[in-house]
Amino acid sequence: MTPIRIKPALLQIHSILGLVAALILSLMGLTGAIMGFEDEIQAALNSSLAHVAPRTEAPLTPAELVARLQADPELGKVAAITLSRDPSAAARIRFARNGDGGRPSSLLVDPYDGRVLGEPSGESFFTTVRHLHRWLLLPGDGNGAGRQITGAAVLGLVVLLITGIVLRWPKRASSANAWLKPQLGLSGRGLHRSLHSVVGTWVLPVYLVIALTGLTYSYAWYKDGLTWLLAPASQTQMPGKAARGGASPAAEAKPLALDLVWATLREQVGDRFAVMQLTLPAGGGTGLRVRTWPSEQNDGRRDEFRIDGATGRLISAERYADKTTGERVLARILDIHRGSILGWPGQLLFMLAAALMPLFAVTGVLLYVSRRKLRRPMPPLTTVHLVPGE
Repeated sequence: MTPIRIKPALLQIHSILGLVAALILSLMGLTGAIMGFEDEIQAALNSSLAHVAPRTEAPLTPAELVARLQADPELGKVAAITLSRDPSAAARIRFARNGDGGRPSSLLVDPYDGRVLGEPSGESFFTTVRHLHRWLLLPGDGNGAGRQITGAAVLGLVVLLITGIVLRWPKRASSANAWLKPQLGLSGRGLHRSLHSVVGTWVLPVYLVIALTGLTYSYAWYKDGLTWLLAPASQTQMPGKAARGGASPAAEAKPLALDLVWATLREQVGDRFAVMQLTLPAGGGTGLRVRTWPSEQNDGRRDEFRIDGATGRLISAERYADKTTGERVLARILDIHRGSILGWPGQLLFMLAAALMPLFAVTGVLLYVSRRKLRRPMPPLTTVHLVPGE
């Protein structure tokens, strides 16, 4: 098959796939852009609420915090505790799902006396945006149809990127103007084509990174393949297997001893952390997950521990410093996905690229409609008979 015949076929694939996925990709792009600086926005919204006056006495331990909070039956069961080494930072408490499947808002708590400071602003909004971004707010969340639909849309985006770059390959590939300079002096179809192709070239590398990392959240086979490629040794013992399988039926009946867990943590990490998050078991098990970050930025550079909540026994320890390069890439997939691995300039770049996604949907539809009009056969010419004397 000659290239002359290949390009029309690719154009058909590109057009049809773009029309099918346009709305979903636009929605995912806009919601992704909204979440681009989620942590920074929430920190600004709760700057006064999330800080307390530092005191000379030591803050409460997790066991003491849980005991004081569980004394109020209206608060529900504590699911996670986030503590900071900053003496002026409030503790953040997350609660287990309630009877209707919803999750009550987190609470900010004074770490010195357990006094509830209030609900953090913006949390429910960003939770809704995140569910819309990942699952389209369809029933079942990650186990429902929404995950499959967004995953298929991202696979479609990869095909759109590949076919798009092939279709717009210029005759003079070395000409920077042909690749990167939009022709803003045009109007109508010419302007739409220029914006669609040139701006698409600008953001193509960003979209490719977003798509290839985002697929890890949609398909287990893709995540397993990426793990096999980057860190084959880690497949022999995936994080969390020991914790899920480490609780025997006899151990499940035991109450949690968070004071023993705290003692084990102090032995393992001491004061070498900026933020610590303890996630309590959701069911009747006793396996706790603990994550610690070296800075206030909760990114993939974290250490993770699994601890038996009944005995305080360390089940497993996974330290970021001990990871191979491939394992570090896997640990920071989310940071790569949103560009934060490059700092705030990367976050800004990825946010702007995501916000531009509707541009390609709109210009793509306009180009498709105008192309259909151009291909429409012209009406046959009719013979005009003039009346004598006209």
